[in-house]
Amino acid sequence: MNRPVTPTSIAAPFARYSHAVEVPAGARLLVCSGQLGIDNALQIPPDVESQTRICFENVGKLLSEAGMSFTDIVRINAYVTSREHMAGYMKVRDMVVANPPPASTLMIVEGFTRPEFLVEVEVLAAG
Repeated sequence: MNRPVTPTSIAAPFARYSHAVEVPAGARLLVCSGQLGIDNALQIPPDVESQTRICFENVGKLLSEAGMSFTDIVRINAYVTSREHMAGYMKVRDMVVANPPPASTLMIVEGFTRPEFLVEVEVLAAG
């Protein structure tokens, strides 16, 4: 079983994430490429929350295909194109991630391959 590691000897996480997650020996790993907010009809919603929902829906499909679920996520790397998109991303992320939450990094980047994209989410899962 994956074990969150959040020692009291360092500052508490700023949001809903664990500082680290220990993965036991012999666990299967699933490394997911970054998922963008584009649906099967190739539509890209104009807002970050809708795009983030699509990102996590795609992650869920990848996890399911590997016989895993959101509880197996040990790390999330997410990228948004502007500081004002952080809250919308985090709102959706917090509805999706398991408890205890995985390790997580959120970065602000200049952009993606197309200007319509506001967020990208990649995960590492172990189960």
